[in-house]
Amino acid sequence: MKKHVLILGAGESGVGAALLAAKEGYDVFVSDAGKISDLHKQELFGLQIPFEESGHSEEKLKNTDLVIKSPGIPESALPVKIIREQGTELISEIEWAYRFKGKSKIAAVTGSNGKTTTSTLLYHILKTARMDAALCGNVGHSFARQVVEDPKEYYVVEISSFQLDDIKAFRPDVAVLTNITEDHLDRYGYKLENYVASKFNIIRNQTKEDVFIYNMDDAVTMQHLEKFLNPVKALPISMRNKIKVGAFMSEYEMNMRFRDEVVKMSVEDFALKGNHNKYNSMAASLAAVALGVKKESVRDALATMESLEHRMQPVVTIGGVEFINDSKATNVNSTWYALESMNKPVVLILGGVDKGNDYRILTDLVREKVRAIVCLGVDNRKIHDAFAEDVEQITDAGSAEEAAMKSFAMAKKGDVVLLSPACASFDLFKNYEDRGTQFMQAVRNL
Repeated sequence: MKKHVLILGAGESGVGAALLAAKEGYDVFVSDAGKISDLHKQELFGLQIPFEESGHSEEKLKNTDLVIKSPGIPESALPVKIIREQGTELISEIEWAYRFKGKSKIAAVTGSNGKTTTSTLLYHILKTARMDAALCGNVGHSFARQVVEDPKEYYVVEISSFQLDDIKAFRPDVAVLTNITEDHLDRYGYKLENYVASKFNIIRNQTKEDVFIYNMDDAVTMQHLEKFLNPVKALPISMRNKIKVGAFMSEYEMNMRFRDEVVKMSVEDFALKGNHNKYNSMAASLAAVALGVKKESVRDALATMESLEHRMQPVVTIGGVEFINDSKATNVNSTWYALESMNKPVVLILGGVDKGNDYRILTDLVREKVRAIVCLGVDNRKIHDAFAEDVEQITDAGSAEEAAMKSFAMAKKGDVVLLSPACASFDLFKNYEDRGTQFMQAVRNL
């Protein structure tokens, strides 16, 4: 008798999970509280997978053997409460895909900041080494879709805390934790320790055969490391300490050692610039070596990696004013790193959906580097309160076009206009990509 699988949420994660369940012969039903996109409907129709939208029917919630929850659905949602009360197994799409990955190896990357860059760089290193690899998870295709449509020997999986909340057996061969800062606290009862525990889930099932790479310079990680660490091979990265096994920066040079591989490389040869990218480069390089990549491929890849879309992405220079799209900066720490790398006066575009942000982290950098702030969001009061005394001008904008025009008017020749919002984008935009794309288009129309 076929097992019934219920998928909650019909975004990329949910539909990927549904495709995998259908391929494996399960009786699948997809349920979404909102509207399902036409593209995803076509996929479901194509495989004759039944679905519902604009609400979850209680009958479907009760008559199922397994529930796969999309990461955007919080624990407080009514369907999740019903499922928990009745004791039905509930897992994440990451866990579901893991169960069908076969003998392939997994490098999983999580963290509050830098996980997309680290994941993409690791994937670039593997491809440079001519390894059969895919980049998936929180970037690109869902892990489940990748397993269904184009299975690989190596999966680089970017994973959010939400996806880690509902794992059971998920065990990456190499796990990377870039850092932990206050983010998504609205989903974790505004308790940092709950968010920290979620991030450390990435190593929960690892053994002494596996590798865990962590940032020795990150205070929150180090504060909690001992509580969560298991017999895994733990490899630190640092820009402050010399490390015998792991990776560190010394006199503008990356030094890395693991097993028989020793890599030394000048930071001047890194294609990705900035201190935050030194951490990303160390983490990705160490992960690659742990997967068997030779140092020559690591060096070649670090020298040829291109910048990511919506992450410190140069747009255009107009009248001596440089525009940079850092829309992917959806938390305060990401914006801190962006400002820290600036060496020209900045007109900063901030704002969006506040996730419990503490803007005081930015105060010193704003005073030192920011000439003016444009608030791009529906409710900007918190930003005004935080920085009204620290900048010459602070104003509001209700669209990407308005933000581009106002920031350009406030900038002087030699300035940088930096879109680095420190917030989620859902008040005015579909997602951070949409925000970045609209901003770049508005700038080019100036």
